Amino acid sequence: MSRLLFIKEGVAIWSSHLDLMRALMRSFRRAGIDLKHSQGFTPHPELSILMPLSVGVESQCEIAEFTLAVGCAIPAEEIVPRLAPVLPAGLQALESYEGGQKTGKLAWLRARLTLVYQGSEDGGTDSSTPLRSPFDFAQGKAENDRIEALTALFERPSLIVEKHGKKGPTELDIAPMIREFKAFPLGPTGRGPVGDFNVVAPATPEQLTSSSRSCPSAHTGADEGMSDEQTGIVIEAVVAAQNPTLNPLLLATAIETHLPEHRPDRVQCRRLEIYDAEMNVFR
Repeated sequence: MSRLLFIKEGVAIWSSHLDLMRALMRSFRRAGIDLKHSQGFTPHPELSILMPLSVGVESQCEIAEFTLAVGCAIPAEEIVPRLAPVLPAGLQALESYEGGQKTGKLAWLRARLTLVYQGSEDGGTDSSTPLRSPFDFAQGKAENDRIEALTALFERPSLIVEKHGKKGPTELDIAPMIREFKAFPLGPTGRGPVGDFNVVAPATPEQLTSSSRSCPSAHTGADEGMSDEQTGIVIEAVVAAQNPTLNPLLLATAIETHLPEHRPDRVQCRRLEIYDAEMNVFR
């Protein structure tokens, strides 16, 4: 069994899990990399993705597992150079390797939510109030108050949200599934104080145009980005990856449910890294 570490962003975030699987299979075929096929009436390539993404979410730590066909002796270091020119827009292969940790050891996910707010300084949309540049708000009292409110929310010992699944809506306490939490303003270079986190910089205003996912009832604006009428707050959190699994977008649902006055107009979500139970990078 081999693995491929890859990025999914840009236009690719609107592809479903099945579309992504088909795109990867076609890319392997175009790259001349033969995959082993299953047995039976309808054989299919042995390729799977460890943690399927929700539509509209981007990631820089996706992992696909695959098995080369018998007789296909392509070294792991040649997989990425072969795939690079044939992958569709928004997909980028980073590394290929053999073996790796057992899937059951995957425990934690680090994710970033960028909350985009449209309106006046006090959080409203009163057109009579002068709007500030998004790069002037970091010291504003309104944003500091908002960050304090968000931090207090996710420090609660219990935090109930409604989760919609195949069996209908159910109530879920997400507090035990949040290991780390940090909120900070989106600064002029896309950077903010990240405390003890060792993560990539939050998205720049230009990058915000490539991934947008609204929380329930929020406005969707995949192609909008940050304008002079908008401000942003970044949430970075480490949440349970499996057994149980916490979709990071449920953090936005918690804000809308318990702090409706701080409900963002748009939410962008990006997976940053995955870890085992001891917080070692999972590969």
